[in-house]
Amino acid sequence: MRVLGIESSCDETGIAIYDTEKYLLVHRLYSQIELHSEYGGVVPELASRDHIQKILPLINQVLNQAQLTCLEIDAVAYTAGPGLAGALLVGASIGRSLAWALNIPSIAIHHMEGHLLSPLLEVNPPKFPFISLLISGGHTLLVEVLGIGRYTLLGESMDDAVGEVFDKIAKILGLNYPGGQLLANLAEKGRPNKYKFPRPMTNRPGLNFSFSGLKTFAMNTWRSCGQTEQDRADIALAFQTAAIETLVIKCRRALKQTKLHTLVVAGGVSANKALRTKLYSIPDIDIHYPRLSFCSDNGAMIAFAGAMRKVNSGGEMNLGFYVRPYWPINDLSPP
Repeated sequence: MRVLGIESSCDETGIAIYDTEKYLLVHRLYSQIELHSEYGGVVPELASRDHIQKILPLINQVLNQAQLTCLEIDAVAYTAGPGLAGALLVGASIGRSLAWALNIPSIAIHHMEGHLLSPLLEVNPPKFPFISLLISGGHTLLVEVLGIGRYTLLGESMDDAVGEVFDKIAKILGLNYPGGQLLANLAEKGRPNKYKFPRPMTNRPGLNFSFSGLKTFAMNTWRSCGQTEQDRADIALAFQTAAIETLVIKCRRALKQTKLHTLVVAGGVSANKALRTKLYSIPDIDIHYPRLSFCSDNGAMIAFAGAMRKVNSGGEMNLGFYVRPYWPINDLSPP
């Protein structure tokens, strides 16, 4: 069975084809970073318009690269949420229309389930059950995963997502958009222990997160210092260290609470090298990540999630559809 995956939840257009016998056949990704960089963040209307222009050409490129015709596709999977409403509607309308025209099923996919399952695309995939830390520009989630669609939300951010705060602090420090990776690079030049940032919500029980206070702390520290290049690097390191230690503390708690020994880390922030190094210090656990190119949004994870759900369900074959810009992951059920 071959599944065409369409990802259009925010500022990246991803298209892929996953074959349940031959695995991932091909994937292509177009990033809108250059389009939004002059505005310092994603402009939803521009994102939607760009998806309209890019999705169909990318679908044709993927089919040509896989040496397939659209008639050889067995199902279409598309991101139905969470994400930007307009961007989601573009991918959903194209995916649903294509499936209807070809008389094949379509599958509405939860964006974060795509991230959660993306490490299963690797050569040595994790086995259920496991704990998943999902960290991106829009989400910070700790999830107990017993199987496809069998998710228990253990903790989430009460305010800003960790990736969002990386970008906001980068902007405070005068770095370009998107600033998360630039901030991580700058932190490598920082002096350890020059500044001490708080580890929010780690001195109380529970698995929820809060990162907005770190943003305020970083802003006040920057305003009160000499604002030299070294100060910039020191603050970047202090923030990154605090954010990472907070994530690691909560992961330790989740593993202990559930008595599980496998941790899956996915989403854009999972590419952070310092975070990976710190997580590997947790004893007696197996850690799994997606490959670096699949840490950010991509079509491969949507095609794969669609294949996993299509195996056990018929999908939808009518023209009606809807998207869910806000969609809690624990609302999902097994296929």
